Amino acid sequence: MKKILVIGATSAIAQEVAKLYAANNEELILWGRNSEMLHIISQDLLVRGGKKISFISHDLNDLSIHESKINEIWNTHSKIDIVLLAHGVLGDPRKAEVNQAEMLHLLNSNFVSHVSLLTFISQKMVQQGFGTIAVISSVAGDRGKQSNYVYGSAKAGMTAYTDGLRNRLFPSGVHVLNLKLGPVDTPMTKDHKKTALFGKAPSVAKGIVSAIEKKKNTVYLPMIWRYIMIIINSIPETVFKRLKI
Repeated sequence: MKKILVIGATSAIAQEVAKLYAANNEELILWGRNSEMLHIISQDLLVRGGKKISFISHDLNDLSIHESKINEIWNTHSKIDIVLLAHGVLGDPRKAEVNQAEMLHLLNSNFVSHVSLLTFISQKMVQQGFGTIAVISSVAGDRGKQSNYVYGSAKAGMTAYTDGLRNRLFPSGVHVLNLKLGPVDTPMTKDHKKTALFGKAPSVAKGIVSAIEKKKNTVYLPMIWRYIMIIINSIPETVFKRLKI
């Protein structure tokens, strides 16, 4: 039985991933902000076959409690096999261009809080000598574009950080996976016009679980976004800067 820590457990994609692990009778530790929603999710996962479900309710942007909470988790469960970081916000990209508070909210929610948590998680996993850390990032980090460059810069930071962390932790037996997601049809994107390129949360979750089990390094989900980003990254900057994307 694996022990799986899901951070940002109330997100639609995290819930779908948790359902897959529950169906395999794994133990899940859920961390999110909304205690009422976490309780409902926990009960659902037990019905679906989860061996043991527990949850922590605390704001993930409160960096001051990260070390104590990670210590508490490891002290309680002795080991964690898989950690999935799935929290983040899209925010208001136009407001973030001119409003410092919104800009900091996007950077803290999508990068700073992740790095803070991983600072302590990585130490625990190195000590136990095994485990997988999977981080949900975004294709938005592959190239900055005017439509969401503040959000994209946070995701670009996550790519650089996870690449470096993977390199550092490899000799310790700890694996790090960067999940570059394209847009997914979830409540997070409810205000976005849906196209054929939008993924579905259940199928994206299956891709995440598969990538974790196969110890992939970087995975694009849905897979078509790997090829889309190859094309976007090949556009010369003299042309790209004139595009409205």
